[in-house]
Amino acid sequence: MAKKPNKLKIIPLGGLGEVGKNITVFEYKDDIILIDCGLSFPDDEMLGIDVVIPDINYLLKNQDKIKGIVLTHGHEDHIGALPYVLKKLNVPVYGTKLTLGLVENRLKEHRLNKVKLNEVQASDVIKLGCFSIEFIKTSHSIPDSVALAINTPVGIVFHTGDFKIDYTPINDNHIDLHKFAEIGGKGVLVLLADSTNVERPGYTMSERIVGETFKDIFLKAPERIIIATFASNVHRLQQAIDAAEFYDKKVIVSGRSMINTINVAKDMGYLRVKEGTLIDINDMDKYPSNRIVILTTGSQGEPMSALTRMAFSEHRKIELASGDWVIISATPIPGNEKTVSRVINKLMEIGTKVIYESLADVHVSGHACQEELKLIHTLLKPKFFIPVHGEHRHLKRHAELAQELGMKREDIFIASNGAVIEFTENSGTMNQYVQSGNVLVDGLGIGDVGNIVLRDRKHLSEDGLIIVVVTMSKQEGKVIAGPDIISRGFVYVRESEDLMEEARTVVRDALIQCEEKHITDWATLKSTIRDALRGYIYGKIKRNPMILPIIMEV
Repeated sequence: MAKKPNKLKIIPLGGLGEVGKNITVFEYKDDIILIDCGLSFPDDEMLGIDVVIPDINYLLKNQDKIKGIVLTHGHEDHIGALPYVLKKLNVPVYGTKLTLGLVENRLKEHRLNKVKLNEVQASDVIKLGCFSIEFIKTSHSIPDSVALAINTPVGIVFHTGDFKIDYTPINDNHIDLHKFAEIGGKGVLVLLADSTNVERPGYTMSERIVGETFKDIFLKAPERIIIATFASNVHRLQQAIDAAEFYDKKVIVSGRSMINTINVAKDMGYLRVKEGTLIDINDMDKYPSNRIVILTTGSQGEPMSALTRMAFSEHRKIELASGDWVIISATPIPGNEKTVSRVINKLMEIGTKVIYESLADVHVSGHACQEELKLIHTLLKPKFFIPVHGEHRHLKRHAELAQELGMKREDIFIASNGAVIEFTENSGTMNQYVQSGNVLVDGLGIGDVGNIVLRDRKHLSEDGLIIVVVTMSKQEGKVIAGPDIISRGFVYVRESEDLMEEARTVVRDALIQCEEKHITDWATLKSTIRDALRGYIYGKIKRNPMILPIIMEV
Protein backbone atom coordinates (compact mmCIF):
# COMPACT_ATOMS: atom_id res chain seq x y z
CA MET A 1 0.00 0.00 0.00
CA ALA A 2 1.42 3.42 -1.04
CA LYS A 3 2.39 5.72 1.81
CA LYS A 4 0.38 8.94 1.97
CA PRO A 5 2.60 11.94 1.27
CA ASN A 6 3.14 14.43 4.09
CA LYS A 7 1.53 17.78 3.36
CA LEU A 8 2.41 21.37 4.20
CA LYS A 9 -0.56 23.13 5.78
CA ILE A 10 -0.97 26.89 5.40
CA ILE A 11 -3.69 28.18 7.74
CA PRO A 12 -4.52 31.92 7.82
CA LEU A 13 -6.07 32.75 11.22
CA GLY A 14 -6.49 36.43 10.29
CA GLY A 15 -5.91 38.94 7.50
CA LEU A 16 -8.20 37.42 4.87
CA GLY A 17 -11.51 39.10 4.08
CA GLU A 18 -10.31 42.05 6.19
CA VAL A 19 -7.53 44.62 6.40
CA GLY A 20 -5.59 43.92 9.58
CA LYS A 21 -5.24 41.12 12.16
CA ASN A 22 -2.62 39.33 10.03
CA ILE A 23 -1.47 35.93 11.30
CA THR A 24 -0.69 32.82 9.24
CA VAL A 25 0.20 29.30 10.40
CA PHE A 26 2.68 27.11 8.51
CA GLU A 27 2.50 23.49 9.67
CA TYR A 28 4.40 20.41 8.55
CA LYS A 29 4.11 17.23 10.64
CA ASP A 30 5.19 18.29 14.18
CA ASP A 31 6.52 21.75 13.31
CA ILE A 32 4.57 25.04 13.28
CA ILE A 33 5.78 28.57 12.59
CA LEU A 34 3.63 31.72 12.66
CA ILE A 35 4.05 34.63 10.27
CA ASP A 36 3.02 37.92 11.95
CA CYS A 37 0.61 38.43 14.83
CA GLY A 38 -1.46 41.55 14.30
CA LEU A 39 -4.60 43.25 15.55
CA SER A 40 -7.36 45.22 13.88
CA PHE A 41 -9.50 48.08 15.11
CA PRO A 42 -13.21 47.73 15.89
CA ASP A 43 -15.92 48.56 13.36
CA ASP A 44 -18.98 50.71 14.17
CA GLU A 45 -20.97 47.70 15.41
CA MET A 46 -18.38 46.80 18.09
CA LEU A 47 -19.53 49.30 20.69
CA GLY A 48 -16.96 50.01 23.41
CA ILE A 49 -14.36 47.60 22.01
CA ASP A 50 -10.73 48.81 22.00
CA VAL A 51 -9.03 46.36 19.63
CA VAL A 52 -9.72 43.03 17.91
CA ILE A 53 -7.20 40.17 18.04
CA PRO A 54 -7.25 36.75 16.33
CA ASP A 55 -8.75 33.63 17.89
CA ILE A 56 -5.74 31.39 18.69
CA ASN A 57 -7.54 28.29 19.97
CA TYR A 58 -5.94 26.19 17.24
CA LEU A 59 -2.49 27.34 18.40
CA LEU A 60 -3.24 26.63 22.05
CA LYS A 61 -4.18 23.04 21.12
CA ASN A 62 -0.92 22.69 19.17
CA GLN A 63 1.42 24.86 21.25
CA ASP A 64 4.04 22.09 21.67
CA LYS A 65 4.63 22.21 17.90
CA ILE A 66 5.21 25.98 17.65
CA LYS A 67 8.85 26.82 16.93
CA GLY A 68 8.51 30.62 16.74
CA ILE A 69 6.76 33.75 15.45
CA VAL A 70 8.40 35.46 12.46
CA LEU A 71 7.53 39.13 11.81
CA THR A 72 7.58 40.92 8.44
CA HIS A 73 7.47 44.53 9.78
CA GLY A 74 6.43 46.73 12.68
CA HIS A 75 2.91 47.91 11.86
CA GLU A 76 0.16 47.27 14.42
CA ASP A 77 -1.80 45.03 12.04
CA HIS A 78 1.24 42.71 12.02
CA ILE A 79 2.62 42.95 15.59
CA GLY A 80 -0.21 44.43 17.70
CA ALA A 81 -1.65 41.14 19.05
CA LEU A 82 1.75 39.85 20.25
CA PRO A 83 1.36 40.96 23.90
CA TYR A 84 -2.00 39.16 24.16
CA VAL A 85 -0.81 36.00 22.37
CA LEU A 86 2.54 35.78 24.20
CA LYS A 87 0.72 35.75 27.54
CA LYS A 88 -0.63 32.35 26.49
CA LEU A 89 2.13 31.05 24.21
CA ASN A 90 5.73 31.16 25.39
CA VAL A 91 7.51 31.08 22.02
CA PRO A 92 10.50 32.99 20.57
CA VAL A 93 9.92 35.96 18.24
CA TYR A 94 12.08 36.80 15.20
CA GLY A 95 12.19 40.18 13.47
CA THR A 96 14.38 43.01 12.21
CA LYS A 97 15.87 45.66 14.49
CA LEU A 98 13.18 48.37 14.29
CA THR A 99 10.36 45.80 14.30
CA LEU A 100 11.64 44.29 17.55
CA GLY A 101 12.22 47.77 19.00
CA LEU A 102 8.53 48.54 18.53
CA VAL A 103 7.54 45.07 19.82
CA GLU A 104 9.67 45.57 22.94
CA ASN A 105 7.86 48.81 23.66
CA ARG A 106 4.49 47.04 23.47
CA LEU A 107 5.67 44.15 25.66
CA LYS A 108 6.91 46.59 28.35
CA GLU A 109 3.45 48.20 28.46
CA HIS A 110 2.00 44.73 29.15
CA ARG A 111 4.80 43.88 31.66
CA LEU A 112 6.07 40.96 29.60
CA ASN A 113 9.80 40.82 30.32
CA LYS A 114 10.74 37.20 29.59
CA VAL A 115 9.90 36.96 25.88
CA LYS A 116 12.84 35.81 23.75
CA LEU A 117 13.30 38.39 20.97
CA ASN A 118 15.75 37.37 18.23
CA GLU A 119 17.04 40.11 15.93
CA VAL A 120 17.64 39.29 12.24
CA GLN A 121 18.73 41.31 9.21
CA ALA A 122 17.69 41.21 5.58
CA SER A 123 19.55 38.33 3.86
CA ASP A 124 19.78 36.31 7.11
CA VAL A 125 18.54 32.70 7.09
CA ILE A 126 17.15 31.03 10.25
CA LYS A 127 16.11 27.43 10.87
CA LEU A 128 12.93 26.68 12.84
CA GLY A 129 12.13 22.96 12.92
CA CYS A 130 11.90 21.73 9.35
CA PHE A 131 11.51 25.31 8.04
CA SER A 132 14.37 27.44 6.77
CA ILE A 133 13.39 31.13 6.49
CA GLU A 134 15.29 33.73 4.46
CA PHE A 135 14.61 37.44 5.11
CA ILE A 136 14.50 39.64 1.99
CA LYS A 137 14.57 43.47 2.00
CA THR A 138 11.43 45.23 0.76
CA SER A 139 10.08 48.80 0.61
CA HIS A 140 7.10 49.81 2.73
CA SER A 141 6.01 52.83 4.76
CA ILE A 142 8.11 51.67 7.71
CA PRO A 143 11.84 50.79 7.61
CA ASP A 144 13.15 47.25 8.13
CA SER A 145 10.28 45.58 6.26
CA VAL A 146 11.01 42.14 4.86
CA ALA A 147 9.54 39.47 2.63
CA LEU A 148 10.09 35.82 3.56
CA ALA A 149 11.29 32.89 1.45
CA ILE A 150 10.30 29.84 3.49
CA ASN A 151 12.02 26.61 2.49
CA THR A 152 9.72 23.71 3.42
CA PRO A 153 10.06 19.95 2.79
CA VAL A 154 7.64 20.29 -0.18
CA GLY A 155 9.14 23.43 -1.77
CA ILE A 156 9.67 27.18 -1.38
CA VAL A 157 6.78 29.31 -0.08
CA PHE A 158 7.23 33.05 -0.65
CA HIS A 159 5.42 35.57 1.59
CA THR A 160 5.75 39.19 0.37
CA GLY A 161 4.64 40.85 3.61
CA ASP A 162 3.37 44.41 2.98
CA PHE A 163 5.39 46.02 0.22
CA LYS A 164 5.63 48.45 -2.68
CA ILE A 165 8.32 48.98 -5.32
CA ASP A 166 9.80 52.41 -4.69
CA TYR A 167 12.77 53.23 -6.94
CA THR A 168 13.57 56.43 -4.99
CA PRO A 169 12.83 55.41 -1.40
CA ILE A 170 13.68 57.27 1.80
CA ASN A 171 16.87 56.16 3.60
CA ASP A 172 18.02 53.96 0.70
CA ASN A 173 15.25 51.50 1.48
CA HIS A 174 15.27 49.66 -1.86
CA ILE A 175 13.41 46.40 -2.41
CA ASP A 176 15.79 43.54 -3.30
CA LEU A 177 14.28 42.59 -6.66
CA HIS A 178 17.49 40.71 -7.55
CA LYS A 179 16.82 38.28 -4.68
CA PHE A 180 13.16 37.93 -5.77
CA ALA A 181 14.35 36.92 -9.25
CA GLU A 182 16.95 34.54 -7.82
CA ILE A 183 14.36 32.72 -5.72
CA GLY A 184 11.96 32.68 -8.67
CA GLY A 185 14.72 30.96 -10.65
CA LYS A 186 14.92 28.21 -8.00
CA GLY A 187 11.16 27.59 -8.32
CA VAL A 188 8.44 28.83 -5.98
CA LEU A 189 5.74 26.37 -4.93
CA VAL A 190 3.34 28.88 -3.30
CA LEU A 191 3.17 32.68 -3.32
CA LEU A 192 1.29 34.66 -0.64
CA ALA A 193 1.12 38.30 -1.78
CA ASP A 194 -0.22 41.62 -0.42
CA SER A 195 -3.58 42.49 -2.07
CA THR A 196 -4.37 45.87 -0.46
CA ASN A 197 -3.92 48.03 -3.59
CA VAL A 198 -4.71 45.43 -6.27
CA GLU A 199 -7.70 47.46 -7.49
CA ARG A 200 -5.46 50.43 -8.34
CA PRO A 201 -3.88 50.41 -11.82
CA GLY A 202 -0.32 51.57 -12.49
CA TYR A 203 2.35 52.14 -9.84
CA THR A 204 2.31 53.52 -6.30
CA MET A 205 3.91 56.96 -6.14
CA SER A 206 7.30 57.28 -4.47
CA GLU A 207 7.37 58.42 -0.84
CA ARG A 208 9.66 61.29 -1.93
CA ILE A 209 6.67 62.99 -3.61
CA VAL A 210 5.26 63.67 -0.13
CA GLY A 211 8.53 65.27 0.98
CA GLU A 212 8.41 67.75 -1.92
CA THR A 213 4.76 68.56 -1.14
CA PHE A 214 5.64 69.15 2.54
CA LYS A 215 8.37 71.63 1.56
CA ASP A 216 5.95 73.48 -0.72
CA ILE A 217 3.29 73.69 2.02
CA PHE A 218 5.82 74.72 4.70
CA LEU A 219 6.94 77.62 2.49
CA LYS A 220 3.37 78.96 2.10
CA ALA A 221 1.96 78.35 5.59
CA PRO A 222 1.60 81.66 7.50
CA GLU A 223 1.33 80.21 11.01
CA ARG A 224 1.69 76.85 12.80
CA ILE A 225 1.62 73.57 10.85
CA ILE A 226 0.01 70.43 12.32
CA ILE A 227 0.69 67.12 10.54
CA ALA A 228 -1.44 64.09 11.41
CA THR A 229 -0.21 60.71 10.18
CA PHE A 230 0.17 57.11 11.31
CA ALA A 231 2.59 56.97 14.23
CA SER A 232 4.39 54.00 12.65
CA ASN A 233 4.99 55.71 9.28
CA VAL A 234 8.63 56.50 10.05
CA HIS A 235 9.43 57.61 6.48
CA ARG A 236 6.63 60.20 6.63
CA LEU A 237 7.86 61.46 10.00
CA GLN A 238 11.38 61.75 8.56
CA GLN A 239 10.15 63.88 5.67
CA ALA A 240 8.15 66.15 7.95
CA ILE A 241 11.24 66.64 10.15
CA ASP A 242 13.44 67.23 7.06
CA ALA A 243 11.03 69.92 5.79
CA ALA A 244 10.92 71.56 9.24
CA GLU A 245 14.73 71.64 9.43
CA PHE A 246 14.94 73.00 5.88
CA TYR A 247 12.90 76.05 6.96
CA ASP A 248 14.41 76.25 10.48
CA LYS A 249 11.20 75.28 12.29
CA LYS A 250 10.86 73.49 15.64
CA VAL A 251 9.02 70.18 15.93
CA ILE A 252 6.66 69.15 18.75
CA VAL A 253 5.36 65.58 19.05
CA SER A 254 1.86 64.93 20.40
CA GLY A 255 0.21 61.54 21.00
CA ARG A 256 1.58 58.65 23.07
CA SER A 257 2.13 56.21 20.17
CA MET A 258 3.81 58.96 18.10
CA ILE A 259 6.19 59.81 20.95
CA ASN A 260 7.04 56.11 21.48
CA THR A 261 7.72 55.47 17.77
CA ILE A 262 9.89 58.58 17.35
CA ASN A 263 11.93 57.71 20.46
CA VAL A 264 12.50 54.10 19.32
CA ALA A 265 13.28 55.05 15.68
CA LYS A 266 15.63 57.88 16.78
CA ASP A 267 17.49 55.74 19.31
CA MET A 268 18.00 52.99 16.73
CA GLY A 269 19.19 55.34 13.99
CA TYR A 270 16.16 55.04 11.70
CA LEU A 271 15.20 58.68 12.18
CA ARG A 272 17.70 61.49 11.57
CA VAL A 273 16.98 64.56 13.70
CA LYS A 274 19.33 67.51 14.20
CA GLU A 275 20.12 68.68 17.70
CA GLY A 276 17.50 71.18 18.88
CA THR A 277 14.85 70.38 16.25
CA LEU A 278 12.57 68.50 18.67
CA ILE A 279 11.30 70.64 21.53
CA ASP A 280 9.07 69.94 24.51
CA ILE A 281 5.39 70.84 24.15
CA ASN A 282 5.71 73.09 27.22
CA ASP A 283 8.30 75.23 25.40
CA MET A 284 6.02 75.95 22.44
CA ASP A 285 5.22 79.51 23.55
CA LYS A 286 8.91 80.46 23.53
CA TYR A 287 8.88 80.50 19.69
CA PRO A 288 6.77 82.43 17.15
CA SER A 289 3.85 80.30 15.93
CA ASN A 290 5.12 80.30 12.33
CA ARG A 291 8.23 78.40 13.48
CA ILE A 292 6.25 75.55 15.03
CA VAL A 293 5.40 72.17 13.44
CA ILE A 294 3.33 69.67 15.44
CA LEU A 295 3.47 65.96 14.58
CA THR A 296 0.37 64.23 15.91
CA THR A 297 -1.72 61.08 15.87
CA GLY A 298 -5.35 61.11 14.76
CA SER A 299 -5.25 60.80 10.95
CA GLN A 300 -8.13 58.29 11.21
CA GLY A 301 -10.34 60.51 13.38
CA GLU A 302 -9.89 58.25 16.42
CA PRO A 303 -12.02 59.69 19.28
CA MET A 304 -9.20 59.82 21.86
CA SER A 305 -6.39 60.85 19.49
CA ALA A 306 -4.50 64.12 19.83
CA LEU A 307 -5.85 65.66 16.60
CA THR A 308 -9.47 64.91 17.51
CA ARG A 309 -8.97 66.46 20.93
CA MET A 310 -7.45 69.56 19.26
CA ALA A 311 -10.39 69.79 16.83
CA PHE A 312 -12.91 69.70 19.70
CA SER A 313 -10.84 72.07 21.92
CA GLU A 314 -10.20 69.31 24.47
CA HIS A 315 -6.40 69.10 24.19
CA ARG A 316 -4.72 70.20 27.42
CA LYS A 317 -1.71 71.90 25.81
CA ILE A 318 -2.64 72.82 22.21
CA GLU A 319 -5.39 75.27 21.25
CA LEU A 320 -5.82 75.58 17.48
CA ALA A 321 -6.15 79.05 15.95
CA SER A 322 -7.67 80.23 12.68
CA GLY A 323 -4.29 80.76 10.99
CA ASP A 324 -3.06 77.20 11.61
CA TRP A 325 -2.64 74.74 8.71
CA VAL A 326 -3.53 71.08 9.34
CA ILE A 327 -2.16 68.39 7.01
CA ILE A 328 -3.87 64.98 7.21
CA SER A 329 -1.18 62.77 5.70
CA ALA A 330 -3.08 59.46 5.43
CA THR A 331 -6.00 57.86 3.61
CA PRO A 332 -9.02 56.87 5.72
CA ILE A 333 -9.06 53.14 6.42
CA PRO A 334 -12.33 51.66 5.01
CA GLY A 335 -15.05 52.39 7.58
CA ASN A 336 -13.30 55.46 9.03
CA GLU A 337 -14.42 57.92 6.35
CA LYS A 338 -17.22 59.35 8.50
CA THR A 339 -15.06 59.97 11.58
CA VAL A 340 -12.29 61.57 9.49
CA SER A 341 -14.85 63.80 7.75
CA ARG A 342 -16.26 64.86 11.14
CA VAL A 343 -12.80 65.92 12.36
CA ILE A 344 -12.07 67.82 9.11
CA ASN A 345 -15.38 69.71 9.41
CA LYS A 346 -14.65 70.59 13.04
CA LEU A 347 -11.15 71.83 12.12
CA MET A 348 -12.63 74.01 9.38
CA GLU A 349 -15.20 75.45 11.81
CA ILE A 350 -12.28 76.69 13.95
CA GLY A 351 -10.96 78.41 10.82
CA THR A 352 -7.88 76.27 10.20
CA LYS A 353 -6.85 75.40 6.65
CA VAL A 354 -7.06 71.62 6.21
CA ILE A 355 -5.02 69.87 3.51
CA TYR A 356 -5.74 66.19 2.81
CA GLU A 357 -5.04 63.67 0.07
CA SER A 358 -7.65 64.84 -2.43
CA LEU A 359 -6.25 68.42 -2.27
CA ALA A 360 -2.49 67.71 -2.48
CA ASP A 361 0.04 64.87 -2.63
CA VAL A 362 0.32 64.63 1.15
CA HIS A 363 -0.02 60.85 1.24
CA VAL A 364 1.16 57.91 -0.83
CA SER A 365 0.36 54.30 -0.10
CA GLY A 366 2.86 51.78 1.21
CA HIS A 367 1.25 48.98 -0.81
CA ALA A 368 1.90 47.80 -4.37
CA CYS A 369 -0.47 48.66 -7.22
CA GLN A 370 -1.26 46.41 -10.19
CA GLU A 371 1.93 46.90 -12.25
CA GLU A 372 4.16 46.26 -9.22
CA LEU A 373 2.20 43.11 -8.35
CA LYS A 374 2.54 41.91 -11.95
CA LEU A 375 6.31 42.32 -11.73
CA ILE A 376 6.50 40.28 -8.51
CA HIS A 377 4.34 37.49 -9.99
CA THR A 378 6.51 37.46 -13.11
CA LEU A 379 9.78 37.31 -11.13
CA LEU A 380 8.61 34.55 -8.79
CA LYS A 381 6.56 32.43 -11.25
CA PRO A 382 4.75 30.45 -8.49
CA LYS A 383 3.03 27.11 -9.08
CA PHE A 384 0.23 28.01 -6.64
CA PHE A 385 -1.03 31.37 -5.36
CA ILE A 386 -2.88 32.56 -2.24
CA PRO A 387 -3.85 36.27 -2.28
CA VAL A 388 -3.63 37.65 1.27
CA HIS A 389 -4.01 40.92 3.18
CA GLY A 390 -7.28 42.38 1.93
CA GLU A 391 -11.06 42.26 1.89
CA HIS A 392 -12.71 39.59 -0.26
CA ARG A 393 -13.00 41.95 -3.25
CA HIS A 394 -9.22 42.54 -3.10
CA LEU A 395 -8.46 38.82 -2.92
CA LYS A 396 -10.77 38.12 -5.86
CA ARG A 397 -9.25 40.89 -7.99
CA HIS A 398 -5.74 39.65 -7.18
CA ALA A 399 -6.77 36.14 -8.27
CA GLU A 400 -8.04 37.60 -11.56
CA LEU A 401 -4.74 39.48 -12.02
CA ALA A 402 -2.80 36.21 -11.55
CA GLN A 403 -5.03 34.56 -14.17
CA GLU A 404 -4.35 37.44 -16.58
CA LEU A 405 -0.66 36.60 -16.14
CA GLY A 406 -1.30 32.98 -17.15
CA MET A 407 -2.06 31.11 -13.93
CA LYS A 408 -4.82 28.49 -13.95
CA ARG A 409 -7.87 29.22 -11.81
CA GLU A 410 -7.56 25.84 -10.04
CA ASP A 411 -4.03 26.78 -8.86
CA ILE A 412 -5.29 29.91 -7.05
CA PHE A 413 -6.86 29.69 -3.58
CA ILE A 414 -9.18 32.50 -2.47
CA ALA A 415 -9.35 31.51 1.18
CA SER A 416 -10.99 32.82 4.31
CA ASN A 417 -9.71 32.87 7.89
CA GLY A 418 -9.50 29.36 9.31
CA ALA A 419 -9.13 27.63 5.93
CA VAL A 420 -6.59 24.80 5.80
CA ILE A 421 -4.76 24.83 2.45
CA GLU A 422 -2.62 21.70 1.99
CA PHE A 423 0.28 21.35 -0.44
CA THR A 424 2.48 18.57 -1.71
CA GLU A 425 5.22 19.14 -4.29
CA ASN A 426 2.65 18.88 -7.08
CA SER A 427 -0.81 19.51 -5.62
CA GLY A 428 -2.81 21.97 -3.58
CA THR A 429 -6.21 21.44 -1.91
CA MET A 430 -8.48 23.43 0.39
CA ASN A 431 -11.28 21.44 1.99
CA GLN A 432 -11.26 21.83 5.77
CA TYR A 433 -11.36 24.57 8.42
CA VAL A 434 -10.08 25.17 11.93
CA GLN A 435 -11.54 27.49 14.57
CA SER A 436 -10.81 31.15 13.83
CA GLY A 437 -12.47 34.51 14.35
CA ASN A 438 -12.35 37.66 16.44
CA VAL A 439 -11.46 38.00 20.10
CA LEU A 440 -12.60 41.39 21.38
CA VAL A 441 -10.51 43.36 23.85
CA ASP A 442 -12.42 45.81 26.07
CA GLY A 443 -10.28 47.50 28.71
CA LEU A 444 -8.50 44.72 30.61
CA GLY A 445 -11.04 42.12 29.52
CA ILE A 446 -9.91 39.83 26.70
CA GLY A 447 -12.59 37.74 25.02
CA ASP A 448 -15.21 38.33 27.74
CA VAL A 449 -17.29 40.45 25.36
CA GLY A 450 -18.95 38.25 22.73
CA ASN A 451 -21.81 38.54 20.26
CA ILE A 452 -24.50 38.43 22.97
CA VAL A 453 -22.91 41.29 24.95
CA LEU A 454 -22.43 43.32 21.74
CA ARG A 455 -26.06 42.66 20.80
CA ASP A 456 -27.15 43.97 24.22
CA ARG A 457 -24.95 47.07 23.84
CA LYS A 458 -26.44 47.71 20.41
CA HIS A 459 -29.95 47.23 21.80
CA LEU A 460 -29.24 49.66 24.65
CA SER A 461 -27.70 52.24 22.29
CA GLU A 462 -30.68 52.12 19.92
CA ASP A 463 -33.72 51.80 22.22
CA GLY A 464 -32.62 52.45 25.79
CA LEU A 465 -33.47 50.66 29.03
CA ILE A 466 -36.54 50.36 31.27
CA ILE A 467 -36.20 48.91 34.78
CA VAL A 468 -39.39 47.74 36.52
CA VAL A 469 -39.07 47.40 40.33
CA VAL A 470 -41.75 45.47 42.27
CA THR A 471 -41.78 44.61 45.99
CA MET A 472 -43.70 41.42 46.90
CA SER A 473 -44.73 39.73 50.15
CA LYS A 474 -42.78 36.51 50.78
CA GLN A 475 -45.68 34.80 52.63
CA GLU A 476 -48.68 35.80 50.51
CA GLY A 477 -46.97 36.41 47.14
CA LYS A 478 -48.82 39.74 46.76
CA VAL A 479 -47.56 43.08 45.53
CA ILE A 480 -46.73 45.35 48.49
CA ALA A 481 -45.13 48.26 46.65
CA GLY A 482 -44.66 49.37 43.05
CA PRO A 483 -44.41 48.82 40.28
CA ASP A 484 -41.86 51.65 39.95
CA ILE A 485 -40.46 52.30 36.48
CA ILE A 486 -36.99 53.75 35.88
CA SER A 487 -36.02 54.75 32.35
CA ARG A 488 -32.56 55.42 30.82
CA GLY A 489 -32.11 56.40 27.19
CA PHE A 490 -35.76 55.59 26.38
CA VAL A 491 -37.82 58.75 26.86
CA TYR A 492 -37.45 61.93 28.89
CA VAL A 493 -39.68 60.99 31.84
CA ARG A 494 -40.83 64.52 32.75
CA GLU A 495 -42.27 65.00 29.29
CA SER A 496 -43.80 61.50 29.09
CA GLU A 497 -45.59 61.18 32.41
CA ASP A 498 -48.80 59.84 30.83
CA LEU A 499 -46.89 57.10 28.98
CA MET A 500 -45.04 56.06 32.15
CA GLU A 501 -48.23 56.03 34.21
CA GLU A 502 -49.98 53.85 31.61
CA ALA A 503 -46.93 51.56 31.59
CA ARG A 504 -47.23 51.18 35.38
CA THR A 505 -50.90 50.30 34.97
CA VAL A 506 -50.05 47.65 32.34
CA VAL A 507 -47.50 46.05 34.70
CA ARG A 508 -49.92 46.25 37.64
CA ASP A 509 -52.68 44.53 35.60
CA ALA A 510 -50.27 41.80 34.52
CA LEU A 511 -49.27 41.16 38.15
CA ILE A 512 -52.94 41.03 39.27
CA GLN A 513 -53.57 38.35 36.62
CA CYS A 514 -50.60 36.35 37.94
CA GLU A 515 -51.94 36.73 41.48
CA GLU A 516 -55.37 35.42 40.42
CA LYS A 517 -53.69 32.40 38.78
CA HIS A 518 -51.51 31.87 41.92
CA ILE A 519 -48.30 32.30 39.91
CA THR A 520 -45.41 33.02 42.31
CA ASP A 521 -42.48 31.71 40.29
CA TRP A 522 -40.07 34.61 39.73
CA ALA A 523 -39.03 33.60 36.23
CA THR A 524 -42.67 33.48 35.08
CA LEU A 525 -43.50 36.77 36.81
CA LYS A 526 -40.55 38.52 35.14
CA SER A 527 -41.43 37.06 31.76
CA THR A 528 -45.05 38.17 32.14
CA ILE A 529 -44.00 41.74 33.09
CA ARG A 530 -41.59 41.88 30.16
CA ASP A 531 -44.09 40.60 27.60
CA ALA A 532 -46.93 42.87 28.76
CA LEU A 533 -44.75 46.00 28.83
CA ARG A 534 -43.03 45.25 25.54
CA GLY A 535 -46.37 44.77 23.76
CA TYR A 536 -47.76 48.00 25.21
CA ILE A 537 -44.71 50.18 24.38
CA TYR A 538 -44.34 48.83 20.86
CA GLY A 539 -48.06 49.32 20.19
CA LYS A 540 -47.91 52.85 21.56
CA ILE A 541 -44.67 54.33 20.14
CA LYS A 542 -43.10 51.55 17.98
CA ARG A 543 -39.98 51.23 20.16
CA ASN A 544 -38.38 48.16 21.66
CA PRO A 545 -36.31 49.11 24.75
CA MET A 546 -34.50 46.55 26.89
CA ILE A 547 -36.82 45.70 29.81
CA LEU A 548 -35.27 44.59 33.09
CA PRO A 549 -37.79 43.49 35.79
CA ILE A 550 -36.46 43.44 39.39
CA ILE A 551 -38.54 41.67 42.07
CA MET A 552 -37.76 42.20 45.76
CA GLU A 553 -39.23 40.05 48.52
CA VAL A 554 -39.97 41.25 52.06
